[in-house]
Amino acid sequence: MTKPLTNAEENPHAGKGSSVLLDIGDGVGAIVITMPADLDDAEIERRPTGCTTETPTNASHNHGHGHGHGHGHDEHRRGFPHVAVVPRPAADGELVYSAVFFDVPEGSYELYLMPDGPVQLTVDVTSGNVTEATWPQ
Repeated sequence: MTKPLTNAEENPHAGKGSSVLLDIGDGVGAIVITMPADLDDAEIERRPTGCTTETPTNASHNHGHGHGHGHGHDEHRRGFPHVAVVPRPAADGELVYSAVFFDVPEGSYELYLMPDGPVQLTVDVTSGNVTEATWPQ
C-alpha cells in the first residue's frame, strides 16, 4: 500500500518563496503585494470592496497557504480568500516579501491582515492582468 503524498512531499518548496504560476485571462487576474519583512508568515485576506456581510463569497474550497497546513475555508470564521506572506527571491538575488493572490475574479478588493483588519489597501483587478501593490509601512 502506498500512502498519498502531502504537499510538502510533492514540492518541498511549496509556499516557501518558490515561484508562483499565475493563470490569468478571461475575467480573471492576480494580485501581487510587496510586503514588509516584519509581516513574514502573516495572512492577508481579501474581500470584495464594500462587502459588509460575513458570508464568504467562495466558501468551501481547499488549499494550502504555505504556512504548514492546508484546509478548507469553512475552517475559519469567514471564507474570504487569504494567503500567507512569504519571502521570494527577486531577479537581483534579494529576498522580497510578498503575498500573491492568483485566480482572482475581475473586480475591486479590500486587503487586510487576518482576522479582521483594518483594511490597508484597496485594489482593482482587471481581466488578464496582474495588479501590483505595496503594503503600507
